Amino acid sequence: KTSEVEFEKIYNLPVEEIPTARPNLRKDLPDFVYKDSLTKWTAIARECKSIAKTKQPILIGTTTVENSEMLADLLKEYHLSYRLLNAKPENVKRESEIVAQAGEIGSITIATNMAGRGTDIILGG
Repeated sequence: KTSEVEFEKIYNLPVEEIPTARPNLRKDLPDFVYKDSLTKWTAIARECKSIAKTKQPILIGTTTVENSEMLADLLKEYHLSYRLLNAKPENVKRESEIVAQAGEIGSITIATNMAGRGTDIILGG
């Protein structure tokens, strides 16, 4: 229902809410708000370090190349290995490979939002 107004105005289409077939298992947690972006990215890096101990795959979407590189630098400080996929030309050839392996056990993947469109993530590697 969040895009209802947009669909009505632009596409002249009604929006119908379809209930899920099974109960939702996801826990919706409250948002975190940070006073500046460095504090936010440092908190994300710390959370990655914590999750990495469990070997759960981590996929982090960023909005800019600069943000992806800042997070990569922070992960280096925590001695965490990662794959970085952003809009730089050197990443183009490996784009689908990096995204496909984002579900590998213990992997950390940082990707700008536009990267890897149309590529399936293989869960478990």
